[in-house]
Amino acid sequence: MRIAVYHNLLSGGAKRALAELARRLAERHEIDVFSLSCSNHDFADLRPFVWAYRTFRFDPLPLLASPFGRLNQAARTADLLRLNRLSRQIAQEIEQGGYDVVFVHPCQFETSPSILAHVQRVPSVYFCQEPLRRLHEPAPWRPYDHGASRARQLMDQVDPLIHLYHATIRRVDRRNARRASRILVNSEFMREAVSHIYGLDAHVSYLGVDSDFFRPSPVPKGNFVLSVGSLTPLKGFDFLIDAVARIPEHQRPPLVIASNFENPPERDYLQGLAAGGGVELRLLSQVGDDELVRLYNEAAVVAYAALREPFGLVPLEAMACGTPVVAVREGGVLETVVHEETGLLVEREAQPFAAALSRLLADPQLAAEYGRRGRDLVLRRWSWDEAARRVEAELQAALPSGIAPAARATEGLAAAD
Repeated sequence: MRIAVYHNLLSGGAKRALAELARRLAERHEIDVFSLSCSNHDFADLRPFVWAYRTFRFDPLPLLASPFGRLNQAARTADLLRLNRLSRQIAQEIEQGGYDVVFVHPCQFETSPSILAHVQRVPSVYFCQEPLRRLHEPAPWRPYDHGASRARQLMDQVDPLIHLYHATIRRVDRRNARRASRILVNSEFMREAVSHIYGLDAHVSYLGVDSDFFRPSPVPKGNFVLSVGSLTPLKGFDFLIDAVARIPEHQRPPLVIASNFENPPERDYLQGLAAGGGVELRLLSQVGDDELVRLYNEAAVVAYAALREPFGLVPLEAMACGTPVVAVREGGVLETVVHEETGLLVEREAQPFAAALSRLLADPQLAAEYGRRGRDLVLRRWSWDEAARRVEAELQAALPSGIAPAARATEGLAAAD
């Protein structure tokens, strides 16, 4: 097949997943990438695996500081209109390029990209990593979001620019998702979310983990709990601090959080919670892959409490490194962590979560056994090769029946040993 890949991603799990899939698909198919200048091109770099890499200039409008901040919603709305025009241009180039299928990934501004609405003569497969969550889920409460005066809050409720932006992005996101020929999701949890939000039937295509890179190493275990993710409210780090604070002081481990993105107000908020709860908190930023593997191996336990996480690569990476996971029993984690086998699943209640952490911290043999089972499970079920085969089958299923792919002759990943 000749595959056009579109993305507008920053660093994170979605970009890492795309790179892993592209590297394997490129062994059997011809791939060209279409992206925007504002994407993160260096993190999980696709360029070594593809035939051509096209970037289109897009600079979001600058946001204004107080007292003109209310105009920012107008700027964001204008960006959506500009993206729509640019997407039409990109779609025309793709349709003129003789591709069999367009493999579309999320946009940092729109979520479901407008390229889906404008590609009409080529089948499109959209990998919906998650819906536009900020418009469909209640945001976690934060004091730095609610420190405004009552008058300011009332103005927000009636501000026409806020309503315009929310209405526009909701309409654009829904329109784009519904124009896809086929939608892929990373978990059964996400399949239900897509059905509820967009009224569409999606196909589950599980992701994987690089078990050659994320692997056990002969380093001694440290006495700390590790969590990984961007420093944002949806990752649930405030809950983890609360849980660790409930472990008796003489047994309480440090909590280490490794991230590649920080929201400064969230960082200050978490540091204040840790200080108030007597938790030794270590915040590590811009953590590279090699350091991340070392941390996974040195951690006694990996804790994961992201709110309604669609899939979550972190538990799989920890399991691949032979480290047990304690996670909140919700979202895609239910499909990766096996309770009482590769880790422990707990309701979102701080005291039971603290008890689960304490149980593994106090029993290194049990923790090591869970770690071994986690590694075995990853090797059996969660390889990127299998994930790429599933994606390839979905891309082929989107092709019109009876039409041979335009790519160079290939047996395809699905038939490869």
